[in-house]
Amino acid sequence: MENIRSAFTVDVEDGISLAMRDAFNVRTEQTNRVVYLTESILELLQEKETRATFFVLGQVAEKFPFLVKKISNFGHEVGVHGYNHYRFFEMSREQALEELSNAKNIIENLIGQEVFGHRAPAFSITPDTKWGLDVIANAGFKYDSSIMPIKGKRYGWPGFPKNIHLLKTPSGASLIEVPMTTVPFLGREIPVCGGGYLRLFPYSITKRAFEKITPERPVILYIHPYELDTERYPDYYFDELKKAGFFKREKMKSMWINRKTVYPKVSKILENYTFDTMINLVNQYTKEKLSDADIPFKLKV
Repeated sequence: MENIRSAFTVDVEDGISLAMRDAFNVRTEQTNRVVYLTESILELLQEKETRATFFVLGQVAEKFPFLVKKISNFGHEVGVHGYNHYRFFEMSREQALEELSNAKNIIENLIGQEVFGHRAPAFSITPDTKWGLDVIANAGFKYDSSIMPIKGKRYGWPGFPKNIHLLKTPSGASLIEVPMTTVPFLGREIPVCGGGYLRLFPYSITKRAFEKITPERPVILYIHPYELDTERYPDYYFDELKKAGFFKREKMKSMWINRKTVYPKVSKILENYTFDTMINLVNQYTKEKLSDADIPFKLKV
């Protein structure tokens, strides 16, 4: 791609309520931490004069509609991250379509414009859930960014192309896929430039990945607001943590390793590399790689 830029993306979800549900099977309200942590990211992006794509959870949009409007008013793209943060292997096709459609409608009504992009929770589009690509297309999305082209335990699609490309879903619908960023290491692909990998890896590793990838294709960087959260969680979280088994407690504690390094790393990345919204990368791809006859839809910024 000419004039290659990378995409800065944020998966907007509330870390506390998701940890309570997924780790402890306890339902709690969305907390306002997702608001001020996301606002912290917005302020940093404004300072660095960078536009980004925010994939927003439907529950967050419903609880904090002003936050979604603020993201859009700041000139960023808003996409969908599901409604309940259910992974595709936890849903039927019908449930998945309802999950995506509900979130898409809520967000579109809030920002007053069409939503083009989707990212599945936990990158849960895999060879076993490839039917989800049909659901994503049927829900009206024009592009998806849910596939991690690795062989992993929790997620991954080994051998999936690394570049942005137009694909045909299992039923024959058209969808543009923007895969997550990986690099080869000791004969296998490993994820970089986002989430826990950004938090755990030293900045030098992230920098090396950018230098290797950006001459060839865009880097897709992703973060979650909760990764910037260094304050103590509420007491009810620790009450449940005390009841958990040893391995679960250690796993949950590991989520806090290097959190204080995330904001400085992101700030440095924004200073050294150029980012754009996902929709602009997709538009760039369609302009350069597809003929007018091949483009199944026209996207507007």
